[in-house]
Amino acid sequence: MKDFEQRKNWYQQLSNIYTSQQRKNWYSEVADAYHQTRPRYPQALIHRAVELAQLPQDAIILEIGCGPGTATTAFAQLGFAMLCLEPSQKLCQLARQNCRQYPSVEITNTSFEEWQLEPGKFNAVLAATSFHWVSPEMGYAKAADALKEDGFLILLWNMTPQPQYEIYQVLHEVYQTQVSSLASYEERETQQNYLRRFAQAVTNSGLFKCLVSEELPCELTYSIDDYFLLLSTLAPYIALDTQQRNALLSALRKALERHSITSIPVSFLSAVHIAQKI
Repeated sequence: MKDFEQRKNWYQQLSNIYTSQQRKNWYSEVADAYHQTRPRYPQALIHRAVELAQLPQDAIILEIGCGPGTATTAFAQLGFAMLCLEPSQKLCQLARQNCRQYPSVEITNTSFEEWQLEPGKFNAVLAATSFHWVSPEMGYAKAADALKEDGFLILLWNMTPQPQYEIYQVLHEVYQTQVSSLASYEERETQQNYLRRFAQAVTNSGLFKCLVSEELPCELTYSIDDYFLLLSTLAPYIALDTQQRNALLSALRKALERHSITSIPVSFLSAVHIAQKI
């Protein structure tokens, strides 16, 4: 139960600091940047999720925290009907725009916690880098209740993109000076450990079986402007006050300019966890 307790403690800290309304609108001010710069999910993982979850063509998927529809469109393109929940009104609007060509996709502006449960309706419950925002005491139980018998929980994850290490070393001194809590670098092993803990929490819930975990290493290259837009969408940066965040990003940009760095190669792990309702 250790992983469940860690997630519970993290969520409790979050709820102690931020109101429910603040949590709902966490990404609202950076919604456009989120849509523009957050990595998509590899098509290979999407198809693997469909295969492992044994989704029939007429499957109905419930998505938790769809954001601007980053994963939604990938499943909608395969013809599935979807009910997608998104608490941020701004992200909800973006998701509706991005999914307007898919008549079987419904976007609802609500949180999973506040959504009125439709028991036993869905072939799969999907959450794409969003399930850690759901109350751990409610999340697994409500997801299981929403599923049909033998339905599947599908958790997709894109871990935080990490700049090429030589570039990180250029930025490290700025972080140490400006915001030391952000002066860390996630090695691949670190990201694998995070993913293992996320997976173990599913098993520890006691509500799902036959867990399958798969991951893919991914690489992207950002322009300087897009990289800073990406940083602005990450939770630790959003949590900074505006003046501190702007000062940090300005100092980081100057450090890159001094070293004539014009683009940022990044790497990260993308993963899928799938488990069947007991």
